[in-house]
Amino acid sequence: MAISSRFSVAAHILTLIHQSEGTRITSEYIASSVNTNPVVIRRILGMLSKAGLVRTSAGVAGATLARPLGEITMLDVYRAVQPEQEELFSMHEHPNPACPVGRNIQASLDGVFTGAQRALEAELASVTMEQVSLDVASRA
Repeated sequence: MAISSRFSVAAHILTLIHQSEGTRITSEYIASSVNTNPVVIRRILGMLSKAGLVRTSAGVAGATLARPLGEITMLDVYRAVQPEQEELFSMHEHPNPACPVGRNIQASLDGVFTGAQRALEAELASVTMEQVSLDVASRA
């Protein structure tokens, strides 16, 4: 039940676009950096475009940032690639209501899971993609 790798790939894509500023980099180039298939990159670029984070043009190779990287938070990226209905934690369905644990476990875990989801989102909202890109550049 881990967060999809789409999230880290999306952060990789945005960082690569930022560090290649002024150049429209292709999905093939991005795919070589991520070490995946260009189709995967195009699918994620589509999600990022729909969320208003990148610009792509039909028939024109490459993508550019739709707004400054300092205005894009990790939460923006997470929400762009994580389906809305998908929560961080999934609850098992249909526990046995005849069992005292089965009857009550979901109510007990719901608050914990909701709190953890909020904490994750608050942390992601506090980090911009520019911070990530600068950290990557400092390690290169």
